Amino acid sequence: MLRRPDSSAPRSAIAVGIGTTLVLLLTACGPTASPAPAPAPGPTDAAASPGPSASPAGPVFVADGSAEDNLPLFAAVTDGVWASEQRVSGRAYIDALTAAGFDKAAMQVTADVTTVGNPVESLQFAVRWGDAECLVGQVGPSTGEPVAVVMPQLAEGRCLVGATRAIDW
Repeated sequence: MLRRPDSSAPRSAIAVGIGTTLVLLLTACGPTASPAPAPAPGPTDAAASPGPSASPAGPVFVADGSAEDNLPLFAAVTDGVWASEQRVSGRAYIDALTAAGFDKAAMQVTADVTTVGNPVESLQFAVRWGDAECLVGQVGPSTGEPVAVVMPQLAEGRCLVGATRAIDW
C-alpha cells in the first residue's frame, strides 16, 4: 500500500504540489518551438514496446534528472497501460516503464492476483530513483483513476510496503 503524506503537512503545501504537477503536465504537452518529425517505426519497434509509450511531443525520460523531472513520463506510461487491455497486469507496467527508459533493476511490483486467485483490487509498482526517492504508481478497481506520485524511499531502498513479486523476465 502507498504511505499517506504526514497529516501535519499544511493543506496549502499539498495544494501547491498538486498545482505544480498539473502545470508541469500541461506545459509538457504544449507545442515546442521547432517540432522534430517523428522517426518512422522500424520493424522491431512494435515488438520492443509491450505497452504504450510517450510521443515525441510528450514527456521524455531525463536520465540525469530528478524523480520529479521524470514523473510526467511515469504518469503518461501508467495512464497508457491503464487504458489498454493489459491494465491489470503488473508485467505490462514494468515492461512499458522499461521501454520508456526506466531501470528495470530499480523496480518493484505487487502481485496481480490474490492468494485465492482473484484479481487484486489494487496493483502497485515503483521505480527507485537515486538514494532517496521513488516513483510510485497505483491502479485498480479500488483506486479509480491511476495514481502516480514521487514518494520518499523506505528502509533499505525499498519503495513499496509489504510483499512484492520477483521481476525475473
